[in-house]
Amino acid sequence: MDFFSTIGGAIMTPLYYVISAIMIGFHKFFSLFLSPSGGWSWALSIVGLTLVIRMALIPLFVKQIKSQRNMQLLQPKVRELQKKYGHDRQKLGEETMKLYKDAGTNPFASCLPLLLQMPIFFALFRLLDQAAKKGTPHGFLNEKLAEQFGQSEIGGRIPLAESFWGARTWGDDPHALVMVVALFLVLAMTATTFMTQRQLMSKNMPADALTGPYAQQQKMLLYVLPVVFGLGGVAFPIGVLLYWTTSNLWTMCQQFYVIRNNPAPGTPAFAAKAERDRLKARRSGTETIDGGAGDVAVEELRPAQRQQPKRQTKAQRQQSARRDQQLKKQGEES
Repeated sequence: MDFFSTIGGAIMTPLYYVISAIMIGFHKFFSLFLSPSGGWSWALSIVGLTLVIRMALIPLFVKQIKSQRNMQLLQPKVRELQKKYGHDRQKLGEETMKLYKDAGTNPFASCLPLLLQMPIFFALFRLLDQAAKKGTPHGFLNEKLAEQFGQSEIGGRIPLAESFWGARTWGDDPHALVMVVALFLVLAMTATTFMTQRQLMSKNMPADALTGPYAQQQKMLLYVLPVVFGLGGVAFPIGVLLYWTTSNLWTMCQQFYVIRNNPAPGTPAFAAKAERDRLKARRSGTETIDGGAGDVAVEELRPAQRQQPKRQTKAQRQQSARRDQQLKKQGEES
């Protein structure tokens, strides 16, 4: 146990410093026009922390999207391998991994953003939980800031450190309000998780990728992940739920932008983008002609404008007249 505690401390301690530094920076900014000990200044600091972390993870998100796209496009070849080596599980696994390697795809890359966020998630949980229960400072949080953070309440009635499960006493109105807010955030977290995964499957997966083991795995995650987060969310403090819901909203909007502007070939999103590009070209006066093998010509829809002759100066006109007279005189002499 001491070994695992040491390893856990070695991982969590740097995160405490990073998380607390970002939150204190945002807290000082919001304290310029909000109460420093109020819940809103700390709640907005959590939102700011979420945005900073998600912006830092954008390169990994791009890698995740590329990995998912390559996985989708490789599914027909994977099914061919399954037909060929279905009787030999070891050979099938070796050939499948070789296929992924040759294509430069890592099947585990799609999990990287989620896996990297989990330690941050638990670090924020412990930071808030211990600040509320013991006033324990972590990272750059001193005792005063830890006490403010742990005891902060939104509107003076909704503690950021309270959870749905910890506020089960319905006889007290503030506790009932905490349960309502916590339940709303749990449902929002669950719904955004489902919608993000659903968006990916319905818009950015080709028809032939919706069958087979990979598609079954995606469908299972579509329903399993929201249930897991929903069941676990009742034990999370409101501050942590705020972080996770904000992160999910960022993911959903970021994925919508990527799918809309850079969809995978052969998907509904790809067809929708092609239609938008065609309408845009038509409105701008040009339209791409598809000759069956891609874009082979561009048709100008606007009538060609008549080119006006260039205006000459007086000296140029006189020089041109003298040249014409010389040519005419030479013609008469000949």
